[in-house]
Amino acid sequence: MEKVLDRKIKLIWDFRGPGAAKTAEHYEKHLAEFIIIEELKFDITGFQHMTDMHSIAYLVVAEFEMKEVREILKPQRGEVYLEN
Repeated sequence: MEKVLDRKIKLIWDFRGPGAAKTAEHYEKHLAEFIIIEELKFDITGFQHMTDMHSIAYLVVAEFEMKEVREILKPQRGEVYLEN
């Protein structure tokens, strides 16, 4: 069984409106830069287009990093990250 502090947490930013797709793609680049600057444990970012008017950008962090990253970057939501 996975220990609680070993879990991966997916922090999510929602973008809505006609420019949501481009905004999410651009924001993901900043998240990738943040990983390097802050030397985070995982190098997992991405974006996903949910609909024409809703896209997300995300960053995966180790659970022990989550509170600090959440305070700095202010994501709208988060969930446990399950690898496919």
